[in-house]
Amino acid sequence: MAKAKKDSVLQPPFKFDVAWEDLMEDEKFVKVFLSDVLENYVVQQRWYGGKSSKMKYIELQEYFRIQQREEVYYGLLLEVNFEEAFYQHYFLPIAFVSDESFAEKDRILPLSIKGQEGFIIDALNLEAFRKLVFERIVNAEQDDRTRVQYHKSLNFTETEYKSSRFMGLEQSNTSIIINDTLVIKFFRRIYADKNPDYEMSRFLSERKGYKNTPAYQGSLSIMDTDGVNITIALMQELVPNQGDAWDFMLKELHKIFSNLEYKGISVSKLPRVPLFQRTQIRDVPPEIIDWAGLNIFLKIQVLARRTAEMHVALGSEFEDTAFTPTHFNGDYEVWLKNRLLYQFQNRLNTVENNLHRLEGLSLELAKEFLERKNEIRKRFVNFDWTRLKGERIRVHGDYHLGQILVQDDDFYLLDFEGEPESTIRDRKVKQPPLKDIAGIFRSFHYAIYATIFNNGDAYPYQLEELYQAGETLYRYFIGVFMETYVTIIQEHNLNIGYKQERVFILKYCMLEKAVYELGYEMNSRPRWAVIPLEGIMGIINETN
Repeated sequence: MAKAKKDSVLQPPFKFDVAWEDLMEDEKFVKVFLSDVLENYVVQQRWYGGKSSKMKYIELQEYFRIQQREEVYYGLLLEVNFEEAFYQHYFLPIAFVSDESFAEKDRILPLSIKGQEGFIIDALNLEAFRKLVFERIVNAEQDDRTRVQYHKSLNFTETEYKSSRFMGLEQSNTSIIINDTLVIKFFRRIYADKNPDYEMSRFLSERKGYKNTPAYQGSLSIMDTDGVNITIALMQELVPNQGDAWDFMLKELHKIFSNLEYKGISVSKLPRVPLFQRTQIRDVPPEIIDWAGLNIFLKIQVLARRTAEMHVALGSEFEDTAFTPTHFNGDYEVWLKNRLLYQFQNRLNTVENNLHRLEGLSLELAKEFLERKNEIRKRFVNFDWTRLKGERIRVHGDYHLGQILVQDDDFYLLDFEGEPESTIRDRKVKQPPLKDIAGIFRSFHYAIYATIFNNGDAYPYQLEELYQAGETLYRYFIGVFMETYVTIIQEHNLNIGYKQERVFILKYCMLEKAVYELGYEMNSRPRWAVIPLEGIMGIINETN
């Protein structure tokens, strides 16, 4: 384990009389590399998650080789330490190239090795590296016990490398498309455990045959010096698609809101239903169908079906203890309350400190949020596990429209990493399946308000009327989704509780989700704080 402070740095040009294959053993090189050079590089990367904190230093936790004959690359496990007394771990693969045409992107360090000038770069920019990882997975032994472990699914059939390219802009990971049929996702932020995305993907597609998620094809992991299996990369099938469900929903909602004027609809006369009331499509009032159209409700039905099928698959395991269903208990209650009360206090502080950035309805709702903080806190405290009879299972954990692909008239669910703010252990805690449902409902809410914010001038209605129309539509989205979802869940005997219990858990989880969202909006987009604030106050004020 090596670490370097800024005051010990050598100045360029950097020259080392040691072979590339032995470079990571050279203390002088490691000291130079970990100091300003790597610090300056890392903080500029899209995948770096510590931008809001002050970096103290970078430590090389450990490294490993990814090699085939004379081809040698290094995989670095970096520990970024912060002034605020916490740390994060990242994966960075590096290569040395002497040809400048191979070093146009992501140059980390110019240097000379044994008289040869060149650059250290992020190895993912090299096709040779991407090809090597693919071929190592292709040739993986089923029971790989080496330190660097490659694994391939029994369902994996491809054997020949043809091409590779970057998938596109991503925040936290880097995905490579292979042969236009596969995706290898390299995890940049890593954890001392198997990544939930790897675990869930493999479980759903390999063990349970769930068809509406990209099928698991292989992986790359490293056994660290403590014997912990750390997931480095996940390979899945590439699902042909027309984009994600968030973009799909925004387009549909724009049409729906445009219909208000086109059909001369009086918003105040639109019939409403209570929140969470199960609604079959045939029971949606004709005024709502005339306004919004039938298609959006049919799509919501399909999404509800795929979501229910995912939960049925996750709740049908009785051997692997990581996935066997369990009931509520006191330990879960303590864990949940501690977590949520801490988060709630954090959001209260954020709102109080940023109240001056708000105006209009956002300001009104924020003041009401602060005035009723004890009432909201009481809602979180009012979780009595002894009254809940449903089951807890492994869930998606960060379920929203952006995690869903649209393929013609169907949906594919992906990205099972869990909530970004949560620890790796918390992401694997078994939760009520309705936690995912709360996530998708909050995403519906966001899509409605994003449509109003992005296109408000195109709809000749007062903002308050648009909000009212949106809230009305939102209730029918929820009602149609719930009808299909609960029906399928009950047909397969997954216990999510009786109606009263379901409503309690949904309100609880949606309140949790909205409070979680509030922190991001207050810090990044104060104008959008109205969305989680509406969500919070809507649940607090709901009497049905």
